[in-house]
Amino acid sequence: MKVKATLSALLAAAMLTACGASASDSAAETGDLLDRIRAKGEITIATEGTWSPWTYHDENDNLVGFDVEVAEQVAAKLGVRANFVEGEWDGLFAGLDCGRYDMMANGVEVTEERAEKYDFTDPYGYIRTAIIVREDDDSIHSFEDLAGKTTANTLASTYATLAESYGATATGVDDLNQTIELLKAGRVDATLNAEVTFYDYMKAKPDAGLKIAALTEDASLVCFPLRKEEDTATLRAAINEALDELREDGTLSEISVKYFGTDITAAPAG
Repeated sequence: MKVKATLSALLAAAMLTACGASASDSAAETGDLLDRIRAKGEITIATEGTWSPWTYHDENDNLVGFDVEVAEQVAAKLGVRANFVEGEWDGLFAGLDCGRYDMMANGVEVTEERAEKYDFTDPYGYIRTAIIVREDDDSIHSFEDLAGKTTANTLASTYATLAESYGATATGVDDLNQTIELLKAGRVDATLNAEVTFYDYMKAKPDAGLKIAALTEDASLVCFPLRKEEDTATLRAAINEALDELREDGTLSEISVKYFGTDITAAPAG
């Protein structure tokens, strides 16, 4: 789950006070949100643009990424173009709240707290927690095998807490690079992280000599959040229909492999 500094909260508050007309609404327009989006010819989508490989700028400064391409494909299915507006994490939710954006595309995981406030589409991504070890380490095959082992993670993270709950001793680190350095040097036995983080890292550094030893059975669901309002129901249904079509024709899988090197769009077996 992404966490931003206090500045983001201040920006979010500023956005709330500056909300004026919504992204696809005005006093003169009628119909529900989907009708208004189609009448306008575009859907306004909030994203950060700074979180590779989900949403970021390439070497030519073009906005690209897994979320960007999936959202573009969904917009095409709706018969409109995708209009991306970039901003800070907290500001994206604030803008969605007040109608500045029609939806958000930023690797948003469903949580109980968020589900109380937003309507989520069907998932288009599934994220499990992985135990990452050195390629030549065969001592860990399950989370129970973490007992007595050492791991590296940010101490305040849910990953460190999970590792410790299985009897591991967590070493505090600042970032992923430091984590991998300790792991490769043999100073820790493992690290816990999102499996997509591992796939992204290995896509860039295939000779890193690392592997996934085990994965959680349950996966976090990545979905598009919408405002929890009556007039968003048809939009949510239309997006779900679009996602079904993109899943069936292989488009979602193709986009996932392009950015992660693996398919995160299929629900885990079981």
